[in-house]
Amino acid sequence: MTRVSVIIPTYNRARTLPRAIDSALAQTVDDLEVVVVDDGSTDDTASVLAEYDDPRVRPVVHATNQGANVARNTGIDHARGEYVAFLDSDDEWRSEKLERQLETLEDRSDDWVGVYCDAAFELSGTDGWFRSTAATVLARGDDRPAMEGGEELIGEILADNVQPGAGSTLLVRTDVAREIGGFDEQLDRFQDPEFCLRVLEVGNLAYVDEELVIREETAIPPADVIKNADEQYLSMYDETVERFESEGYEIRSSHQLILAKCYFSEGRLLRGLWHLRQAAPSRRQYPGLCWTAGVGVRRRPVPIVATVAFVLIAIVLTQGAIARRVFTD
Repeated sequence: MTRVSVIIPTYNRARTLPRAIDSALAQTVDDLEVVVVDDGSTDDTASVLAEYDDPRVRPVVHATNQGANVARNTGIDHARGEYVAFLDSDDEWRSEKLERQLETLEDRSDDWVGVYCDAAFELSGTDGWFRSTAATVLARGDDRPAMEGGEELIGEILADNVQPGAGSTLLVRTDVAREIGGFDEQLDRFQDPEFCLRVLEVGNLAYVDEELVIREETAIPPADVIKNADEQYLSMYDETVERFESEGYEIRSSHQLILAKCYFSEGRLLRGLWHLRQAAPSRRQYPGLCWTAGVGVRRRPVPIVATVAFVLIAIVLTQGAIARRVFTD
């Protein structure tokens, strides 16, 4: 049996697809196959795939576009490997990615069914440097969440403290991926953490504390779309959310913070503040919050007085939310 089946779903990404495939073929693990699911592309994807004269590359073509989740599930159906590892067609792996993950699982019991790793975004220019540096420095003041395990990891994922990123960082046993039914084809967002939550119903997830995936920033859907998807996602785990919040996990407030940043980035400051007042951001989340607010102000310029007032209100609301959490606890 093949050791690892790499599943790459793609749709109209002929420009970035070769980089993803090449990074999979360049792995230090030789015993692998690369299942590329062309989800009805209308660009030069077919020509790109035709250029690979390598028996490890196995194209599967959808006649029409059906979405990334369906494409991933097609890949799972066609996988011949003991493990499946997912790779988005605009991302790439470092050459030792699979080797480090397999080594991590090697000496563990059968209860450990998968492993994920960290990823780094390609942020160019001064803005990218500032965002990365500020986030790294401020993150050091936070308590580190549980990064691997079973039951304890569910609360961390729901609270968005841990992001396994199944789309490019996860390696999981193929039989487990099939047992849980693959990716939820009804979800347009949050499909990665939702998939991992169902994996955790079967066994434990391990973690490699290395940035072994390089991600390319992609366009963000409208905030209203994300809000609807967020409500759908949380409603699927309503009882689980209640249970973990009773144990002290900040789940709903964390998702309110996600929505606040989405609305801030669109320049919808009042709508963002409405969600922010229900959130309780930690210090490591301040850079992203301030950055998205700045992006929104640049998109929808407002008078300087209104901008200053917005910042002061945001600080008051944020500190108030933190105080409420402290006294409640």
